[in-house]
Amino acid sequence: MSDQPEGSTFGARLAAAMDRHGPLCVGIDPHPTLVESWGLTYDLGGLERFALTCVEAFGGRVAAVKPQSAFFEVFGSRGVAVLERAITGLREAGTLSILDVKRGDIGSTMSAYARAFLGDDASAPADAVTLSPYLGYESLRPALDLAGETGRGVFILTITSNPEGADVQQAVYDGRTVAASVVGQATADNAWARERGELGSVGLVVGATVGTAVADLGLDLLTANTPILAPGLGAQGGTAQALARTFGPAMGQVLASSSREVLAHGPDARRLVTQAERVIATLRSCVQGPP
Repeated sequence: MSDQPEGSTFGARLAAAMDRHGPLCVGIDPHPTLVESWGLTYDLGGLERFALTCVEAFGGRVAAVKPQSAFFEVFGSRGVAVLERAITGLREAGTLSILDVKRGDIGSTMSAYARAFLGDDASAPADAVTLSPYLGYESLRPALDLAGETGRGVFILTITSNPEGADVQQAVYDGRTVAASVVGQATADNAWARERGELGSVGLVVGATVGTAVADLGLDLLTANTPILAPGLGAQGGTAQALARTFGPAMGQVLASSSREVLAHGPDARRLVTQAERVIATLRSCVQGPP
């Protein structure tokens, strides 16, 4: 039995959260430089203080929060326990969590990853996870199916901002690019939601700094009805105005993700909130136009 609200889907909950709080996802990326810039020591205690301050600041105030699993895993089981506390805290605050794990495998191994992060019996299941499709989109089926059963979601890497990504994502197979194939299969998986007038629960990851790649590759993201997670806003060079140009009519589906641009204003939780509100206001203006 899923612990999600009866009758809800991740896509529907995300759309409601974006309407209420704005289209911003704040990352929790406790890498050494950022933790130490907060005046904290880069150890388990510093990690915990960093993560829980983020939960305090953003819980109930932004549409979603995206912890980067690797920065917790580096501390071993105790770091994973801090990650689980953060996810639990976000859930208690009514804020969606997107766990950035980028898992991708086959068969029973993919099933185990799915149960670990999306199953109702997991220690601290996230509302959604990031997945890598480069063993083939259908290799992700265990996670896609379990997410659907439990009312959770996934975000599948599609066009990433790193320059090496184009070698794979823009490679052509059977007459279309790999990225276009991912979009096409996600579109099919979201068809039931489109028929119900809801946002789908199978999302795509498209970098905030990919420029004209969406248009250049001929990707129809509006018809795909996919939530679009766009990391790279702020410190990595992405701007709200550039997002509007990149995604055009699909901008209303975009959940822009920012980490350093917001987190640089810590450790004071009030300053973190203020900066997040500034970014949200700018994003809203690009989606809705001037008041």
